[in-house]
Amino acid sequence: MSRIGKYPVAVPSGVTVQITGPNVAVKGKLGESQLALRDTVEVSVDGNLIWVKPVGETKQARMMWGTTRALLNNMVKGVSEGFTVNLEINGVGYRAAVEGKILKLQLGYSHDIEYPIADDVTMKCEKPTAISITGRDKQRVGQIAAEIRAFRGPEPYKGKGIKYQTETILRKEGKKK
Repeated sequence: MSRIGKYPVAVPSGVTVQITGPNVAVKGKLGESQLALRDTVEVSVDGNLIWVKPVGETKQARMMWGTTRALLNNMVKGVSEGFTVNLEINGVGYRAAVEGKILKLQLGYSHDIEYPIADDVTMKCEKPTAISITGRDKQRVGQIAAEIRAFRGPEPYKGKGIKYQTETILRKEGKKK
C-alpha cells in the first residue's frame, strides 16, 4: 500500500483544479500546469482536497498511485508558491551575471558560457557568485540547475566550481611532501 498516495493533496486558496477526462489542470497565481493521467489511477476533487485512488490491485496501479499524488502535490505547490534552487560559485575569477534573457558564466575557460534563460523560469544573480533559479515546475527548475552545475562541477581539492547551496563538498587532502 502506498504511504504517499493515501494522503490527500491540500489545495490552497487561489488555486483551481479541473479534471477533464484523462487530464488534470491546475491554475494559480504563477501560471497553469497540466498532467495527463494514466488509466491505472483515478483522481477526484472533494472541496479543497484532491484524492488519488488506484484502479485495481495491479503492481502498476499501486506504483502510479503514489507517483500521481506526488506530481499533483508538486503542481499545486508550483502554481501557488513556486520552486527555487540556489547555486553558489566558488573560485577566483568565477562569476555569473544575467543580461536580458541570457545567463553569462565566467568559469575559467577561454570563453564565456552563455546559457539562454527559458520563458518558464526566472534567474537572478544577487551577487556575482550566487545564482537563484525560480519556476513553477519542480522538474524543470532542477534540470536547469543541474545543467548549469555541469558546466564546472565542484572539485574536491580546492572546492572550486558551481555547487548547490545546500550541498557539502567532501574535501581531499592532496599531495604531501
